[in-house]
Amino acid sequence: MKVTENIKKAASALKRSDAVLITAGAGIGVDSGLPDFRGNKGFWKAYPPIAKLGLSFSEMANPRWFHNNPRLAWAFYGHRLNLYRKTQPHKGFTQLLEIGEQKIGGYFVFTSNIDGQFQKAGYGEDRIEECHGSIHYLQCSRVCSNKIWDANQIEVEVDEEKFEAQEPLPECVNCGRVARPNILMFGDWDWLPSRMDEQGQKMRAWLTRVEEGKMKLVVVEIGAGKAVPT
Repeated sequence: MKVTENIKKAASALKRSDAVLITAGAGIGVDSGLPDFRGNKGFWKAYPPIAKLGLSFSEMANPRWFHNNPRLAWAFYGHRLNLYRKTQPHKGFTQLLEIGEQKIGGYFVFTSNIDGQFQKAGYGEDRIEECHGSIHYLQCSRVCSNKIWDANQIEVEVDEEKFEAQEPLPECVNCGRVARPNILMFGDWDWLPSRMDEQGQKMRAWLTRVEEGKMKLVVVEIGAGKAVPT
């Protein structure tokens, strides 16, 4: 009964709102078939070869692999890139978008997801802040410059039995060394945040318009946990 009452309250708040801020974590993609890497068991279930190496998600999602073992690094991120490319967002994405588009103040998305599912579902690129970056953009693993470019032209072939990416690996368009996804990893001092910073400026400008317009703002949080606080 309490769950039903809370759902009714949430629906009422959404109906009365003038603007919607959607905040989302990995859980929102589970119904699309994406793994959420919840704990080592969840991570190793999605990636059995990494279980054999005894590496946790935080250990694998570390930029050092692009220096020490780039074929392993690109096996992990190449597999994820290929998975996200072929995964279709579930209808909940569309339903949220329709609600946001009906509001006077519109909507904005703040997400820690790197998968690009909101864009694929039709959300405006200028209406999304990806606080951990996006796997669909690349940068130099050695940070030879501040250049960030899209990954549309790259294809990563992964030998899933050996869990190795096949050469040639994605290369920096500036220096030719190994490229990496433009995402924030664990222990990462080389991530280039300029794209995310631009997104953040747009979100803050939107929030200012909502506040100055005295609009009723509702925050919808979906699929967020406490494992990786942002």
